[in-house]
Amino acid sequence: MATFRKRNGGWRAEVCIKGTRTSATFTTKREAQAWAAQEETRLREDSAGKIPNKPFRDLLERYSREVSINKRGAAREQKMIDVILRDSVADVSLRMLAPTDIAAWRDRRLKQVSGSTVEREMTILSHACSVARREWGWLRVNPVSDVRRPPPTAEETEKLLHTLEYSRDTPPETISSRVGAAYLFAIETAMRAGEICGLEWRHVNERHVHLPKTKNGYARDVPLSAEARRIIEQLRPLNGEEDTMFCVATASLDALFRKAKARALIEDLHFHDTRREALTRLSKVFDVMELARISGHRDLRVLQNVYYVPSVNDLADKLD
Repeated sequence: MATFRKRNGGWRAEVCIKGTRTSATFTTKREAQAWAAQEETRLREDSAGKIPNKPFRDLLERYSREVSINKRGAAREQKMIDVILRDSVADVSLRMLAPTDIAAWRDRRLKQVSGSTVEREMTILSHACSVARREWGWLRVNPVSDVRRPPPTAEETEKLLHTLEYSRDTPPETISSRVGAAYLFAIETAMRAGEICGLEWRHVNERHVHLPKTKNGYARDVPLSAEARRIIEQLRPLNGEEDTMFCVATASLDALFRKAKARALIEDLHFHDTRREALTRLSKVFDVMELARISGHRDLRVLQNVYYVPSVNDLADKLD
């Protein structure tokens, strides 16, 4: 896709095709557009030439033979791969394989099995595509990485909170129970683990929290839902508001969350999955610009392509 910017009396054209970017500056916009059209064609041809003319099933079968077979859970994983091979996604050419193909497969599978099963299968697909990209040169990008994963089920969430000894009725006095509170807070706010662990009481307001330091270096304000405010009030008696709100280090949160997940017999769940789940929920309330202000995304294409996918009925409802 080409973009054009007017700079220093000329026009700068930039072309990006499957992760490869080129740019050049011209006197007129017409010259920039002509160059961009030629460059797009060249990059597409170069990209297609480097990717083998094989169906996705060849990638999965090679992964099964060379990588999956060496894993401790090989038999179970290969059964999952066999199921995927029976779906039409396996017949898509590697040269054409895109996140939309993976998303369509995901939606078909969700009509057949639980979200947790689809989550496990997506983990296999993602690793297979990563190996094919890094080691075989069969893909330019991993098409699974931009596809939204099914959220954890309510049953899984309750099992996890039980293991962490978190109760909605009493203040979370132990570090383990505060990890449970942080997990719920993350689902409500789309905040990262480090942002939650570093949140200070002085930055907590009635309807929002202020994050002066974030991963991308930009401060932002995050609105609070009723559930997020409930969690804050639950934490308020614990430390007299003289410390960080959750009183748990990021490393401790990560270690305790992993242990609780293992004890609860929950696979393929990571704390950072809460951000994806939260953004998916929030996208039903806020438009893409509002969502970017909450999440801190600087590239709107990530939100537009992954999270903000309203149905045509949702759009029609806004006209009424």
